[in-house]
Amino acid sequence: MKSIRIAAILALSSTAAFADNPMVGGAAMYESKNIVENAVNSADHTTLVAAVQAAGLAETLMGTGPFTVFAPTNEAFAKLPAGTVETLLKPENKDQLVKILTCHVVAANAMSDAIMQMVDDDNGAHPVKTVGGCEFTAMYEGDKIMIKDGMGNVANVTIADVKQSNGVIHVIDTVLLPAM
Repeated sequence: MKSIRIAAILALSSTAAFADNPMVGGAAMYESKNIVENAVNSADHTTLVAAVQAAGLAETLMGTGPFTVFAPTNEAFAKLPAGTVETLLKPENKDQLVKILTCHVVAANAMSDAIMQMVDDDNGAHPVKTVGGCEFTAMYEGDKIMIKDGMGNVANVTIADVKQSNGVIHVIDTVLLPAM
């Protein structure tokens, strides 16, 4: 009986550690872990993790930040033309992969309420400058944030405000692409 109570207490205390953070890809996201440490546990982000590793960006995203990462899901990558991901993962295309991935990162800790305030301050469309040198446009409708990329595609934030020790992740449904 005592071991059942101890197990229940441990379960409740570990649940409390991520109660304020949404689950992503079936995994708990812990505020005490960095972006990479959490992302590797998300079943929805295996393609993103593989791309970050191939681009040599894992160490950077494990750094102190702060970073806001707009994290495309596996389904977002699957929307790209057939063969695109495989081509980008080749060593000879590393520069292009780095460019695309760093265009998903902003050097700030931007929670959704702050993004919405910036959109309001800019009359409905806020320019977002990324680490990769891209400029995208943040917008929102109701409580859903959207990011328009350099090609005119719109990514919807499907899970917002996933707190990390070095920033925040916003899960998106479309890969953001720089203007060509």
